[in-house]
Amino acid sequence: MPEPFVSTTSRVISIPRANIDTDQICPARFLKITDKANLADALFFDWRFTPDGARRVPPSFIDEPVNSGRQILLVGDNFGSGSSREHAPWALRAWGIRAIVSTSFADIFKGNSLKNALLPIVVTPERHAVLTALLGDNPDGEWTVDLEAQQVTLPDGSTFGFELDPFARTMILAGTDEVGYVLGQLPAIEAWEATHPARVDTREGVTAR
Repeated sequence: MPEPFVSTTSRVISIPRANIDTDQICPARFLKITDKANLADALFFDWRFTPDGARRVPPSFIDEPVNSGRQILLVGDNFGSGSSREHAPWALRAWGIRAIVSTSFADIFKGNSLKNALLPIVVTPERHAVLTALLGDNPDGEWTVDLEAQQVTLPDGSTFGFELDPFARTMILAGTDEVGYVLGQLPAIEAWEATHPARVDTREGVTAR
């Protein structure tokens, strides 16, 4: 299960192109890897490495020293389109990304991200344009993404809110998943069961508890 996540303060990486699909984020040949921690090098692999596996020269943006440790992406529209591989958010998280800001995300990618404590933050095209300009003027400015407040604070002190599925927000703040959430409710479930009569199994002669 992911660790609890409340907020992060970080510089931002800009990827202005639209329609970045999951095969660009994590190519299909890495789907046999089941250890999430080992997927950092798979992130944007074909942008970062030559076909023989050598790191590109000059380095891809993600490998530029100035971008090391940055945890927020500002990306173009329709991020995460393509196939439904969960390895895409796994690779982003393994590299260190905690939040992605875009005008839209592919539905399945968005769902997979939330299950891996990766925040897909949707903004209007107008706000995206403002954020792009702000980042261009201040590329090393730090943004704070606060999940508890559902708010992003920009380097100039201005803020904007964002929406997130309430149940996903609860799980990310608690550092759990659906199974963990249900197990956490077990005392209440058992108390409810103890005060209600046994259910009747539809099979003849069998009574279920």
